Amino acid sequence: MKTYVAKPSDRQRDWYVVDASGKTLGRLATQIADTLRGKRKPAYTPHIDTGDFVVVVNAEKVAVTGNKRAQKLYHRHSGYPGGLRTRTLEQMMARRPEEVLRLAVKGMMPRNRLARKQLTKLKIYAGPEHPHRAQKPEPLELWHAR
Repeated sequence: MKTYVAKPSDRQRDWYVVDASGKTLGRLATQIADTLRGKRKPAYTPHIDTGDFVVVVNAEKVAVTGNKRAQKLYHRHSGYPGGLRTRTLEQMMARRPEEVLRLAVKGMMPRNRLARKQLTKLKIYAGPEHPHRAQKPEPLELWHAR
């Protein structure tokens, strides 16, 4: 019995659309990360990109539990002394809600070249409209997202 290894030539890429309104941020991000990596497919191969494209709409309406809007912090550093900049989740949601979901999904991907390439298949939009109608994305079936 031979182990099946997916080849880049025989992979099939589908397009999925996810409505993030009312969905919990972390639960949604794990399922998006699994879809981008291809872990939902029987032909999953860790070192080959077998994942699908994911279009997320209504990212500004994503839900978080507890007091995270005021307490969760996002840090970035310019590389210079004293260059640490910090924002709360509420400030991030007001300024760029797409970035909140992108960072959550990125944190659930491995830290390697393949994952950085897979992250480019994630398309996030704050509102209900997206320019990917021609690809005919179908709704992604989510399991634990409430």
